[in-house]
Amino acid sequence: MAVQIILVMFIVGIALGFVGAGGSGFIISILTVIFGFTIHVSLGTALAAMIFSSISGAFSHYREGDAVLKVGLAVGIFGAIGSWTSSNFSAIIPASELKWMTSGMLYLSALILWIRMFIIEKRHSSQDKNSLPNGMSFWIRACGIGLVTGTISGLFGIGSACFIQIGLMFILGMSVRQSVGTTMMVIIPIALAGGAGYYHLGYLDIHLLIEVVVGTITGSYIGAKFTKRVPIPILKVAMLLVPITAATLLII
Repeated sequence: MAVQIILVMFIVGIALGFVGAGGSGFIISILTVIFGFTIHVSLGTALAAMIFSSISGAFSHYREGDAVLKVGLAVGIFGAIGSWTSSNFSAIIPASELKWMTSGMLYLSALILWIRMFIIEKRHSSQDKNSLPNGMSFWIRACGIGLVTGTISGLFGIGSACFIQIGLMFILGMSVRQSVGTTMMVIIPIALAGGAGYYHLGYLDIHLLIEVVVGTITGSYIGAKFTKRVPIPILKVAMLLVPITAATLLII
C-alpha cells in the first residue's frame, strides 16, 4: 500500500502546492476515508508532516524579510505547549466524535480564510510595517495566540494557519505580509510538539509519515509552478475548496 499512498499524496501535493496551503485537513480526510486509517493516526501523521513544509516556507519568508523572529519564537513556544497538551487529550475523544469536530474546524477555517482573503487583505493591504506592543503586553498577547492556536492544532491535527494569521494581524497588529511569513515559523514548534504528543500515544506511524511527506513535498514542488499561471479569482476559489472538500469527505 506504500506505493499507492505515495502516488495519492503526490496528487494531493500538486493541489496543495498550487493553492499554497499546508493541507493537513486534506491529508487527514484522504488517510481516513480512502486508506482506512483511524482518525487519531491520521491527525498525528498530518500534523507531523507539516514540520517539513513549514521549515521550508519559514526559511523562504525569513530570507525575504516577511517573518518576524521574535514573534515566531514567542507565539511558537506557547503554541507548542498548547499543541502538546491538547494532542494528549485527543486520545480520550471517540473517533466518531473527533471526525465531526475536525470537520467542523475545517469548515470554520474555510470561513476564516474567506474573511481574510476578501475583507482583511483589502483593509490591510497598505500596511508595510507592523506595530508590535511592548513589554508584558506583547507576551500576554503572544501567549494567548499561541495557546489557542496550538490547542486547535494538537486536538484536530490541522495547522490552524488562518487562525494564527488572524491573531497576528488583529492582536499583535502585524501586516498581512508579515503575518503570513511569521505563521510558517510559528507552525514549526506547534507541529513538532503535537507530533511528539501523538507519537507518545502511539498514533504516529513513522513509515506512513515518510510516505506522506515524500508524496506531498514532491507534488507541492510541481503544483507551485502553476500558481502564477491562473487568474487570482480562480486561485482564491481553489484555496477555499481545499478545506471545504476535506471537511465534507470526513463526514460523508
